[in-house]
Amino acid sequence: MTRAGRRSHRSKKKRITLALAPVAALAVAVPLMSSAGAATASEVTADCSADSGKLENCQFVDVQFKRDSLGPNERVSAVTDNCGSTATASKTFNVSASVTRTIQLEDGFTAGADTKLGNSFFEIGLKFSTSEINITRDDKTTTLAFSRTDTVQGDSLGFFMWSAKRTDVSGFLRATYKEAQDGQKVFFAPSDGAASVHVFYPQLLKNGSPDGRLWLRNVKCGTPEASGLRNSTRALRSEPGFGEGGENVTDVEIPLAEVPAP
Repeated sequence: MTRAGRRSHRSKKKRITLALAPVAALAVAVPLMSSAGAATASEVTADCSADSGKLENCQFVDVQFKRDSLGPNERVSAVTDNCGSTATASKTFNVSASVTRTIQLEDGFTAGADTKLGNSFFEIGLKFSTSEINITRDDKTTTLAFSRTDTVQGDSLGFFMWSAKRTDVSGFLRATYKEAQDGQKVFFAPSDGAASVHVFYPQLLKNGSPDGRLWLRNVKCGTPEASGLRNSTRALRSEPGFGEGGENVTDVEIPLAEVPAP
């Protein structure tokens, strides 16, 4: 009886221990679940963009940068038609392009210069503007505009292409809220240390006009590339980069030193 009693006593202890284990696990889970109410990355982005009154501050934190990053390939003149002629033709082109500071975060994202975040973008831009490379730090537009006479090849369409030079600064947003949320006031978008928010600061020449690559493009008439141009009503459409148009496309780079100063 004594042995049986001892065995019974020990088994009761085991049963008590096992019964307590789920309770302990539940106690650990409670604080973990309570953090679900903290500001999400999308909420941080929205609050920063709107300069929400809930914020004490919102800053763009730079992580890495790349100078001389080329922007989109843009068609910046009307298309001149020299189809059906075997001879070259001199044509006058009116060229117009503009650059401004842009933020690559999500569709519709903006940050005015008078907001906390807009001011942070300006300060970061100031950091990367040097005597060698001058960049546009605010959201003001800088324009490249001129007229020029050039040669269009026989049986070809001719037009000007442009790709702006930019300083690509990547990092993340850090928002500080006035009131703590679940004991925390500082939140990040998309995360602390990320380099997925890009701010493109256009680079300027010493004369104040935008820096970049400018080229005259000739496209053979009767080709798929020419048909695409004729059917397009948009000046800014997806275009191949310099020298990447294929056998039916010829590109000639125009030095910016030949472009009249603004």
